[in-house]
Amino acid sequence: MRGMRSSSSSLVAAAALLLFCCFTTGHANGGGLRLGYYSASCPRAEDIVREQVVQLYDKHGNTAVSWLRALFHDCMVGSCDASLLLDTSAAAGVSEKSAPRSFGMRNFKYVDAIKAALERECPGTVSCADVLALAARDGAAALGGPRVAMRTGRRDSRASRYAEVGRDIPNHNDSVSAVLSRFAAVGVDAEGAVALLGAHSVGRVHCFNLVGRLYPSVDAGMEPAYGAYLRGRCPTADAREDTRDVAYARNDRATPMVLDNMYHKNLLARRGLLLVDQRLADDPRTAPFVARMAADNAYFHDRFAAALLTMSENNPLAADEGEVRRDCRFVNSA
Repeated sequence: MRGMRSSSSSLVAAAALLLFCCFTTGHANGGGLRLGYYSASCPRAEDIVREQVVQLYDKHGNTAVSWLRALFHDCMVGSCDASLLLDTSAAAGVSEKSAPRSFGMRNFKYVDAIKAALERECPGTVSCADVLALAARDGAAALGGPRVAMRTGRRDSRASRYAEVGRDIPNHNDSVSAVLSRFAAVGVDAEGAVALLGAHSVGRVHCFNLVGRLYPSVDAGMEPAYGAYLRGRCPTADAREDTRDVAYARNDRATPMVLDNMYHKNLLARRGLLLVDQRLADDPRTAPFVARMAADNAYFHDRFAAALLTMSENNPLAADEGEVRRDCRFVNSA
């Protein structure tokens, strides 16, 4: 069931986002990104992405969560350039999807479905990087989050950034300083980082990333009842990263498929799932934002939308630095 939000909050958020989009240049030089980039070359591009995302969400609700995670992983590693989507090949190198920090990522086949629909309408026109950005925008809206006025015009990388993944993607047990440093590198401040991590309000976490807080004893900073619940979900400390049938726990048990401020409320109640999440509620640089977002869902949505826009415009490739791939898994042949 799709998440809902009040019409008044939607209007306020939409107005704020429109102003933000019109005046921001994005991190780095903006890369020529603009609203309506495909209005002449492929007028229905954004409608096609939205239609595909809605269809996929109606059949497989977890795809909406996948779009958000995919954009995060793509943009945090060097550039928003769809390098994440490349399969291992002689031309592109080792795929980022095979990196340890990419464990649990899925639904890439549905990116192919969206791209195929665009290729039927406008061959060789819409970049895979823009597919990721627009799908994340529409996925967030499907989950009850804010509607973001996403700028387009990104180019696709010709090479994987596998070697950078371990350095650039925050880990589940990182310090707040490490997390803030990584977000700052893509132009997102502490407030924006707390908002973007609110995406952990939806989706799930594999036991591999949880057992360190549960065994041999439950983390003293965790609510005891929540610790007992998680031990039921993850009954052994032997949770392997590469198991085929992976045990997991939902990020949010109350509204597991709604992008809302339950994440921040859970942190205040000592029910943060990942260690890095819970640390946000204790660090003086981030705790005030956690408290404010927990108290005001509209504020969380506004800050999430602004931070998502900033992250989505990280270091876009210039026209001569990238391409528009015909198949998101492979670079174009010469």
